[in-house]
Order: sequence, then C-alpha cells, then structure tokens
Amino acid sequence: MIKIIAEIGINHNGDINIAKKLIDVAALAGCDYVKFQKRTPDLCVPEKQRDILRQTPWGEMKYIDYKKKIEFGTAGFAAIDKYCKSKKIKWFSSVWDLPSVDFCSEYKESTMKIPSALITNLELCKYTRERCKTLIISTGMSTEKEIEKCVEVCNPDVIMHTNSSYPSKVSELNLNYILHLREKYPKAEVGYSGHEYGLSTTMATVPMGVKWVERHITLDRWTWGSDQLASIEPQGLIKLVKGIRDIEEAMGVKGDRILFSDELEKRKSLRGV
Repeated sequence: MIKIIAEIGINHNGDINIAKKLIDVAALAGCDYVKFQKRTPDLCVPEKQRDILRQTPWGEMKYIDYKKKIEFGTAGFAAIDKYCKSKKIKWFSSVWDLPSVDFCSEYKESTMKIPSALITNLELCKYTRERCKTLIISTGMSTEKEIEKCVEVCNPDVIMHTNSSYPSKVSELNLNYILHLREKYPKAEVGYSGHEYGLSTTMATVPMGVKWVERHITLDRWTWGSDQLASIEPQGLIKLVKGIRDIEEAMGVKGDRILFSDELEKRKSLRGV
C-alpha cells in the first residue's frame, strides 16, 4: 500500500492545540504519517533576514522572533509524540540543520526527510543518513546533477518528486518525471509531494507507481501562514485518501483478463454459459 503523509509542517503556527486537531484530521482520514518541520532558527534564518520586521497575528516582530515563536521545542514534540501514539498514527519531521537531526533522533523515530531546499547541503544529507532508518529526500528546485549528487552521498530510501512553488501550476507539475526517477533509481522508492490546488493530479500519480504521497494539510486554507493556501482542508484530505485507496484497489494485476464472480453471473444471464 502507498504510504500517505499529511504534512502539518508549520501550519500549526506554534499552537499545540492546532497541531493536535490536525493530527486528529490525519488519523480520521486514514493517513499513515503526519509530518512536521524541525529547525534551529539561529542557524537556519539568514543573517540579512533576521531583523526584518514582519506583521504577524501576534503583532509586528522581527523575522527571527517569529520563526522562534512557531518552533516547537522539547515540550511541544513530547506532546506530539504522546498524542500521535494515542491516535495510532506515526510522525516524523523534515530536518533543517544538524541539531534538529539530533533532536529528532531522541524520539527514536526512524524516518526523517531532507527538504527540497537542502538536498545540496551534503553534510546535512550524510549526517541524517547515518541517524535514521528511512531517509526521504524531495527534488524540488533542484537540477538533475544536484539530485544525482545527493543520492550518491546519502543513498535515500525514498525520492519524492515535487514542484516547490506554493501553489504549483498544474502545467508545471511534470508528473512524468516520476517515471524517470523510477527507472533511474530502481533501488529507491519513488513518491510525490504535491503543492498544487486540487486532488486529481495527486491521485493521478498512483497508477504511475508511487509508493509515497504527501500533501500539506490545514484546518482552514485562509489561516495566516505561508503554507496554508497550498494545503488541503479536512474534507479534501479525506477525499484524497479514499481516492488513493480506491485507485490502488481498482488497479488489479497485469496479465490476461480476469472474469470476476459478478461478471460471471452476468455472463450466464446474457450468454447462457
């Protein structure tokens, strides 16, 4: 079965109660994982951006202070870990720096993801590879050579095709790249991480052979935050998961045509044999 990831990311806006509601949605929809993002803002925010003032729901503040405000620490992730276990859904994070890898390692979670923005950070890729069982990378905003180098360095278990625009234009999704990745890297599982509007293009990746599907989720697309508009709401997530599972079930097997029991009954009634 395809593994389905509901990416909460930073759509919780630093509120653990919102995070729990999003975990509820993912569990109800039947997702396999929820995913968060883990950063050390003092390392990840470029120096020139730190003091830029930004309007936020909590008032005007420096960009670095905003990033720190929405970042869960030890208490937040301990609550997430406990809540996910109670809902019987797994969780993991995209890691943005070395301390974040160490942080996530403390929770004994065996899966980590290198986000598209950082697959050229080969030190991070290698460091993460050494500290997790299942390593996922995303290919957004990367050249073929950059992807090749990342794969060479860290031998990922999963390679996600993605377009890193938020939201992505349907005309620029280039889903056929999934087939290229499957052929080029037969030892890895290939997935799709979508940022487009709608569900049909994500569902279309199922017969292309993806093993993982990821979409950002939100309680309300009009909530404040950079990723909210390119996310899907609870009803959409439920439809997406059902669509994926229905397509999986409908795919059947290759080979000679199968006459199923219901069709055999119809054959008898119309042909007499």
